[in-house]
Amino acid sequence: MNSDGCNASVTRRREFLAQLSRAVTGSALALGTASWAQECPAAATDTAGPLPTIRLGDHRVTRLIAGSNPINGYSYLGPLMDRHMRDYFTPERIVEFLTNCERAGIDTHQFGGPGPMAAIIRTLRERGSKMKFLCLHSSEPDNAPVEQVVREHDLIALVHHGGATDRLFQQGKSQQVHDFVKRVHDAGILAGVSAHNPACIQRIADEGWEVDLFMTCFYHLTRTPEDLAKMPEVATLEVSYPFFASDPEAMTKVVRQVRQPCLGFKILAAGRSCHDPQSVRQAFQFAFEHIKPIDGVIVGMYPRYHDQVSENAALARQLAAPPHT
Repeated sequence: MNSDGCNASVTRRREFLAQLSRAVTGSALALGTASWAQECPAAATDTAGPLPTIRLGDHRVTRLIAGSNPINGYSYLGPLMDRHMRDYFTPERIVEFLTNCERAGIDTHQFGGPGPMAAIIRTLRERGSKMKFLCLHSSEPDNAPVEQVVREHDLIALVHHGGATDRLFQQGKSQQVHDFVKRVHDAGILAGVSAHNPACIQRIADEGWEVDLFMTCFYHLTRTPEDLAKMPEVATLEVSYPFFASDPEAMTKVVRQVRQPCLGFKILAAGRSCHDPQSVRQAFQFAFEHIKPIDGVIVGMYPRYHDQVSENAALARQLAAPPHT
């Protein structure tokens, strides 16, 4: 291929990445701040005042918690978008992102797996940050011991990873998850369990595990092929992963039944419910209307093109009425 052909190919790839980013990273990513303000003016103007909070053990945290999937390059949209996110979120940008979250009133971050976060937390603390941290981890044999993770990170809670939870329950190994919860308590912090399958949450609650909080995915992404074959509907939001439109109702029904605080995640269907500002608002509104007053949400953000942090914080101020204090 000649050089003109190579340049054209590179240009097409770059255009594709840009189009993919605009399509899936949410909150009118391609519309820009001006268009967002025009279509949803309250989200652009409501920036004053604290965010509503809930209690996790002895800790009070904002009902909107910053998630980590974009930081870790988990787009749920394929390897190109994964790389797009990873390339953006350098350690310096992670620090900047979390600083901006705190400035916007979001005081808690849930990160997925220890990785480089110990150094990032140290940097934030050196700069005066009061951000609270929850970490996803699991009982996999190759993972760092619970005690080490707690020792090396300034955590308020350690939560068993949702994908691992679902898989271990499918394999009849739920006791490994329960043992993880006990080890976290022995290490002196709050213990949680995450799951995509609402049946796992319901079973833990029914069996009375000593769990302090749940992380509850709005979409059941860990169905087996056999489970998928039994679904009576088509996945209406499928891009790389099957997102079933009925899943949020099923999970939030269980959320409302359990006594522990639940932190709903993937409320925006990993960018699929972000066609325009109104779609984002509707997703936030559905979440806060269908969970308990003591519950919150975890939202991943990708502020590469516009200020999703301030926009999401504004929506939380408007839609997450403060629970009992």
